[in-house]
Amino acid sequence: MNLSWRTNAACRGLDPEIFYPVSDEDAEAAKEVCNRCPVQGPCLEHALGLREKEGVWGGCTERERRRIIRQRRRTA
Repeated sequence: MNLSWRTNAACRGLDPEIFYPVSDEDAEAAKEVCNRCPVQGPCLEHALGLREKEGVWGGCTERERRRIIRQRRRTA
């Protein structure tokens, strides 16, 4: 698994706690970082592939990632 994209991540060096909000409503700070990240797509695909259960990855909360997975299954 190639994780070299992580070296260009906007979140690199930030407090990881930002990306593990208590609720989806508290995820805005993390999403703002993700929205300006040059590797948002690879990060999201990484989380989808590993079925990450917690945190904000690629600008999506766990609930949003589950929705993406369901949508992809329907269109496959």
